[in-house]
Amino acid sequence: MRDMLLIAFYALMGAAAAGIVGALVLRVLRHRSVAVSLTVVAAVTVTAMLAGTLAVAQAMFLSPHDLTVVTMVVAMAAVVSLATALLLGRWVVARSRELALAARSFGDGGSFAAPGVPSTAELEALSRELAATSDRLAESRERERALETSRRELVAWISHDLRTPLAGLRAMSEALEDGVVQDPDRYFRQIRTEVDRLNSMVGDLFELSRIHAGALALTPTRMSLYDLVGEALAGADPLAREHGVRLVGDGVEPVPVEVDGKEMTRVLANLLVNAIRRTPADGTVAVAAEQREDRVVVSVTDGCGGIPEEDLPRVFDTGWRGSQARTPPAGAGLGLAIVRGIVEAHAGHAEVSNVSGGCRFEVSLPAAAPR
Repeated sequence: MRDMLLIAFYALMGAAAAGIVGALVLRVLRHRSVAVSLTVVAAVTVTAMLAGTLAVAQAMFLSPHDLTVVTMVVAMAAVVSLATALLLGRWVVARSRELALAARSFGDGGSFAAPGVPSTAELEALSRELAATSDRLAESRERERALETSRRELVAWISHDLRTPLAGLRAMSEALEDGVVQDPDRYFRQIRTEVDRLNSMVGDLFELSRIHAGALALTPTRMSLYDLVGEALAGADPLAREHGVRLVGDGVEPVPVEVDGKEMTRVLANLLVNAIRRTPADGTVAVAAEQREDRVVVSVTDGCGGIPEEDLPRVFDTGWRGSQARTPPAGAGLGLAIVRGIVEAHAGHAEVSNVSGGCRFEVSLPAAAPR
């Protein structure tokens, strides 16, 4: 038993010495190819075996003949191990290079196509991650292009809408300055109207910029949906009377919601104003609200005659104003974009669909947690 312990001790010392040297070599070559590292690992394995054998032989536990035989066996094993490590290393390096070449297309706006040759499990996992990243980048580029197009359209439309009232204000101010106006009070009222419209446009632009920048700070409070809709209807009633439109809010359930009252009031006001202006005289704008499972849905139905099917996906885009004339009082096309931004900030979503004689805008919000 004592002899076996001595043999194990000497073998361990020899193998440990080879392992320490191998670890130092790996540290020096840690920035080299994986093929070199695999070769070093194979060489350390064989060298550790040979070092242990030589240590045992030095202690005279092996005869010269046995030492020669063992050394020959270890040498042959070393040749096979090193050759296998080199082949494996070259194969892994080749697969890594193919993966790197496939990943270079990211920077050029292309998509990632995984190499079609077999690879290791780790490289396959990396390839799947790169493919998923490529899909996300493609979606991001598409959103960026759509946003840039929307911004350009918005700048063009806003420039047109600003130019018209500014030209009118300049003409009226010059007429007042020259003293050629027979009814100055009418000009003053018109100037006030144009200034209010410009102020509204600037306010919408500021609100939209906060939404796009993610700087819309919400202060949710628990309130009744019935009260929220009632306030919005009361605010829109004068405009409805001016246009000869009936407002109906009989289908509103008194369900609780946790929302920012100020921002959601703006959402409902934008939807109601849009519906009133698009509904002909003697028409009806109906507001309804109900709870559907874990969601609360508020709908505004108008009598605009419907929206062309090809335009439905663009209704909530910034600057969209449909096929009607893009001149005042059609607005700058920001109201529905603001609606979508505020609703999505509340973890909800807004959608539109055509109904008989008009269209229905629906705002879906998370239901308030029961107390």
